Amino acid sequence: MFSQLRPAVTLTLGFTLLTGLAYPLAMTGLAGSLFSDRANGSFIERDGRVIGSALIAQPFGGAGYLHPRPSASNWGAMPSGASNLGPTNAALITSVAERRAAYQAENGADAPIDAVTASASGLDPDISPANAEAQVARIASARRIAPDKVRAVIAGHVVPPLLMLYGEPAVNVLETNLALDDAFGAPPASP
Repeated sequence: MFSQLRPAVTLTLGFTLLTGLAYPLAMTGLAGSLFSDRANGSFIERDGRVIGSALIAQPFGGAGYLHPRPSASNWGAMPSGASNLGPTNAALITSVAERRAAYQAENGADAPIDAVTASASGLDPDISPANAEAQVARIASARRIAPDKVRAVIAGHVVPPLLMLYGEPAVNVLETNLALDDAFGAPPASP
């Protein structure tokens, strides 16, 4: 019996150390050295203070800023997640209709799908170029600048699909809003 038990225990301990300790430590070290910015949270700092992460959405409500996708978790990282409502759920249909009406009233443009539906995590930091374009007139008006200037900043922040094959073009909301502030200053206060 011990002749069969010893190899089983040895292999269990060996594979536990290999797959439960050595491999995760090696992958963590590799990710930290190859992708240090992402592995450390992609924090964005201003004046020595962390103001956000390029990987996690945060709310922007001012008229002079791009607005992110809706969030089922109110942009909280701890309770993040989707609403888990199916496409035929009455609550989801009502919520999307309300978001569409609010978006159209605020921007004077039809709402792209990512403007009225939350992402799976509720923390997607990116919006589609179509969503960003639909917000240009509102941002330009609030900042009292020409729409083409806003469009140029947004165009400079469109990230193409990975290897031009995987995914869709995207605009990072926080990075673009910071670029708008850098280019034109903070938007004037509303009267």
